[in-house]
Amino acid sequence: MATEVLLMADVPNLGKAGDVVKVADGYARNYLQPQDLAAPVTQASLRRLDKLRKEREELSRIQKAEASAKAGKLKGLVLTITAKTTDGQRLYGSVTTADLAAQIEAQGVSVDRSQIVLAESIKEIGTYTIDIKLHAEVTATITVSVVEG
Repeated sequence: MATEVLLMADVPNLGKAGDVVKVADGYARNYLQPQDLAAPVTQASLRRLDKLRKEREELSRIQKAEASAKAGKLKGLVLTITAKTTDGQRLYGSVTTADLAAQIEAQGVSVDRSQIVLAESIKEIGTYTIDIKLHAEVTATITVSVVEG
């Protein structure tokens, strides 16, 4: 037997908040509803979803404004990192997101290392352009120069 429920939050492989989906009775009763991920389709749950959506939009707007302000501070930032090398080109070790986050913090802007988009650690001398994803819609770009020291 299937039950229609209104999703109150995004559920992977099922749907997004606000979607009305059909799921098995047990799945709705034992997982979705106790976790507050879904509610039966009623006028009260629709009003509750609308209230949650407005709160999330307001929070997202505030976070985006903060991220934009932080991106303005990071714009044009050039970091110089001194590192030891083995042969004049390859680094002895590497420059990681934690190192970059510490250098940015020293400049007066707090950035979590998970926000720094770095495919792999920097292992050679050179100049690199690195993106910092501050919000889903806000990305700042900085330049990192790694020199021998």
